[in-house]
Amino acid sequence: MADSTVKKITSGSAPKGEMGQIYLASGKRVSMRLWKDEPPQSKEAVRRPYETVGYVISGRAELTVEQQTVKLEPGDSWLVPADSEHSYRILENFTAVEATAPPAQVHGRDKT
Repeated sequence: MADSTVKKITSGSAPKGEMGQIYLASGKRVSMRLWKDEPPQSKEAVRRPYETVGYVISGRAELTVEQQTVKLEPGDSWLVPADSEHSYRILENFTAVEATAPPAQVHGRDKT
């Protein structure tokens, strides 16, 4: 029988990661997290073993993936393929939801 478990995560009780992310619903193959009011900053280029898709709720940022830069604004969505070099530059307080497959926390994303 297939897993039919329903999960609900309320914002007040959602666990928080060491980098400020808020973990939302998570399954075996995909998870969601919220980055809320991230202040302007630049994040170093990294490679991650999982795919990331995101959606901008508020704020502006620049995403560079394999030396190609795109500007992100409210209503925009993005994709970072697994194992691609990427970095973010947050230009103004930034709130976004990301989904990672497989779940980022499985790969220790909370630690770096």
